[in-house]
Amino acid sequence: MEEKPVIYAVEGAVALVTLNRPDKRNALNDATVAALKDALRAADADEAVRCVVLTGAGADFCSGADLASLQKISAASIDENLEDARSLADLFTLIRRVRVPVVAAVRGRALAGGCGLATACDVVLAARTARFGYPEVRIGFVPAMVSAILRRNVSEKRAFELATRGGEIGAEEAERIGLVNRVFDDDAFETEVESYVAAYERVSRSAVTLTKRLLYLMDGLTFDAALESGVEVNTIARMTEDCQRGVARFLSKTKRES
Repeated sequence: MEEKPVIYAVEGAVALVTLNRPDKRNALNDATVAALKDALRAADADEAVRCVVLTGAGADFCSGADLASLQKISAASIDENLEDARSLADLFTLIRRVRVPVVAAVRGRALAGGCGLATACDVVLAARTARFGYPEVRIGFVPAMVSAILRRNVSEKRAFELATRGGEIGAEEAERIGLVNRVFDDDAFETEVESYVAAYERVSRSAVTLTKRLLYLMDGLTFDAALESGVEVNTIARMTEDCQRGVARFLSKTKRES
């Protein structure tokens, strides 16, 4: 029986989404992209989930499109290629629409669409020996949908360099330029990732959800419009059960200490 391309499991408040094609370096194809979307929707629908961790089975995170997918692209019509490209764009959009943080835990290589997949996540944690890159230009391809996300993560100069030279960078360089949030030693990587995401169990789920929505809503807004969005979200937050309970606890503690 063929292995599932994506494994979905929930441990406590964390949804674990694992790319499960280690023999193909977790390369993306139609079935994998569809399964990723299903897993993300399942996590989003689970009110007990506080965080999603996306990782890859085996040595690598994801090497991008598999050979069969590239062959399919070369023989496809304009409409077929348009539909295929839009499917990947929809995956990136879905990651931002999942209410809780989506964290990429990257071991090994994250290349091409795989690097895009990691970059699309809200947080990127990397093992020290991890590698990142957009080699698409080497075969006449363009890291197109990824560019919209890459340009929001690093400076214009860095984005241009990464997208047009086709090279790879290490985890520490990726952290330095803003592509990665944290780098952990390989032998402690799993423990460090668990410790990092555990923080989301100690904060308000509704507050994190509203914060994620607000941060991405601000893309492209003027300063005044961004402030007004902040006013609206602030007002919504005040009415949530988490906020009202939190304020009550704070006031009670302050009263006892005074």
